Amino acid sequence: MDNILIVSSSKKGIAFFTEVLSQNSYGNIVTATNGGEARRLLIERDFDLCIINAPLVDEFGEEFARTIVSTGIGQAILIVKADIYDEVSEKVEGDGVITITKPMNRTIFWSALKLANATYNKMCKLKKENNKLLQKIEDIRMIDRAKCILIQYLNMTEAEAHRYIEKQAMDMRSTKRVIAEGILRTYEI
Repeated sequence: MDNILIVSSSKKGIAFFTEVLSQNSYGNIVTATNGGEARRLLIERDFDLCIINAPLVDEFGEEFARTIVSTGIGQAILIVKADIYDEVSEKVEGDGVITITKPMNRTIFWSALKLANATYNKMCKLKKENNKLLQKIEDIRMIDRAKCILIQYLNMTEAEAHRYIEKQAMDMRSTKRVIAEGILRTYEI
């Protein structure tokens, strides 16, 4: 995790989280003292992890934590008082927000941080896999459009069009997508 946002109305909280993260070689750490400031920072850039020490001066922080996890692959750790922990965690954990109680020590925070890091890495892998699958679907669509054009303009059968694209790709040492793009450029003008 390279970009971390710490949101805490308490200077002591900001100092604690910054110190723990800095000691463990975490990347760029940005701090905010309220929800409004944190939301403005979120508009300007993406954060891999957001640590929210609730309550904030202008809001509790629960909705902000939900916003972080719903907008991408970023993770959120929401720190709340022990007397409301169960109630808050029940509301936000379904969205993927990690909740821990105050008072806490370095060990508890470190465990939550490791959990957030593992979740972030898993989300990155899933996003990469999803992007590969979307690219594959787009390739198939393009190849199918090229086959339809070959069928329409050159009176090929579907099998002949498929074989033609495959053979061209092998002969030209290219991908079927590149061949399909060439066919589309030629006939769709």
